[in-house]
Amino acid sequence: MTDLKEFGASMTAMYATSTAMPFSHDHPHIVVVGGGISGMSAAYELGRAVRDGAAPIAVTLIEREARLGGKVVTERNGPFIIEGGPDSFMAQKPWAAELAREIGLGDELMVASPMRRTTWVVRNGQPYPLPEGMLLIVPTRIAPFAFSPLISLPGKLRMALDLFVPARRDDGDETLADFIRRRLGHEALDRLAEPILSGIHSAECERQSIMATFPRFRELEKRHGSLIRGMLAARRAAPPSSAAHQSPFMTLRSGMGALIDRLEQHLTARILTGRQVTTLMHDPTAARPYRLYLDDGALLEADAVILATPAYVAADLVNDAFPDLAGALRAIRYVSTATISLVYRRADVGMPLDGYGLVIPRSERSQINACTLSSVKFRHRAPDDYLLLRCFVGGSRKPELLSRDDNDLVRVAQSDLRAILGITAAPVLTRIYRWHNGNPQYDVGHLDRIAALEARCPDGLLLAGAAYRGVGVPDCIKQGRDAARRALALVASVRPVKS
Repeated sequence: MTDLKEFGASMTAMYATSTAMPFSHDHPHIVVVGGGISGMSAAYELGRAVRDGAAPIAVTLIEREARLGGKVVTERNGPFIIEGGPDSFMAQKPWAAELAREIGLGDELMVASPMRRTTWVVRNGQPYPLPEGMLLIVPTRIAPFAFSPLISLPGKLRMALDLFVPARRDDGDETLADFIRRRLGHEALDRLAEPILSGIHSAECERQSIMATFPRFRELEKRHGSLIRGMLAARRAAPPSSAAHQSPFMTLRSGMGALIDRLEQHLTARILTGRQVTTLMHDPTAARPYRLYLDDGALLEADAVILATPAYVAADLVNDAFPDLAGALRAIRYVSTATISLVYRRADVGMPLDGYGLVIPRSERSQINACTLSSVKFRHRAPDDYLLLRCFVGGSRKPELLSRDDNDLVRVAQSDLRAILGITAAPVLTRIYRWHNGNPQYDVGHLDRIAALEARCPDGLLLAGAAYRGVGVPDCIKQGRDAARRALALVASVRPVKS
């Protein structure tokens, strides 16, 4: 089979004119647009399938930025490992760890510190630890919950009523806010669900879909009639290896960027970085039904296309050929966020918290939404005599903060860290990553909208990425690989190949 990377390099000089670039063989051509983790996973799966015996295909991966990886970016600044985007992934979703092992990173996998799993929640300006036995926001141990100052006595009594509130048995969607108020009450929504659950998605709990983001809660309600009974049952059924001593988070020892670096080495696709698709056209009667026009005048013809871009980018690409699909894609909302990493000398700050970090309810009116103690959560992120913190700003709470310059954002973070944790020292290193329109919002009814949107896609046009069926790294990997398998099945059925 032709070395596609080498082939791509040899064809670069031909991209100055608006002429089609046919391949010199009869293999089906699949184009992946978007070189984030979803698109890279799709391209990897296409190559893996061929290596494992699938019929030969040609694959092109196009990324408009100079680097692959999207929001998965790790900066190694001296002894410090700073994550610009995701710093880890959920261990219970297997797809990221499976991919890491496939590409030879099994020895790099590590879990978060199992002895420091506490999450702190700010109340009236002071951090309080989540009571022991809390599974996400659901109490499973009576004594720690009963004596915790985080929730008032009336709030605790209302949460206990979850044992008696009638269960909703249908499959209809509702907002996270409506679900939590119905089962656990308003205080649980304000103090727990909003900062912890909505914070994961940078979302507004009053708009956030429970079925698209936390369907397990509805499953527990239907099966057990109560979140508390459901969590207790799940805890009893869990094997010892997944008990409370195990961390729910996994990462790579040298940073999440190692996944991107190694994955790129395993791609057999022709990779075009710094290039952008401007328009996608479709002619179902053509030998290759898809035509992709690039910003440098090049034209690619393809049998199938996987769009692994943000939804609004995909909308622009398909607008001419499929205006209804473009409109549905544009209906997916996005918000902008930023991460502010700060490094302190440990001697200057002591040990402000013993845990993974803190979350801050919207009602506290803080400028930052949350703070992760990165070098406590994961070893090897900083030397022992330093403390690496990462603050989160923006989203649906304070979108105006993204318009401030870097110095202002650092001052915002320092002000809140001083008020909440008493850190008065100046950081020795700061780093800011901004993600403009980087966070898709799963508003109520999201899954139905995605199903309708996918139904509008013609054969051979597939969607993958955080906008659709999961925002986490494992979800994006799964979507990319699933899209690749569907594309392979399609081209094998409609266009016989020559070996």
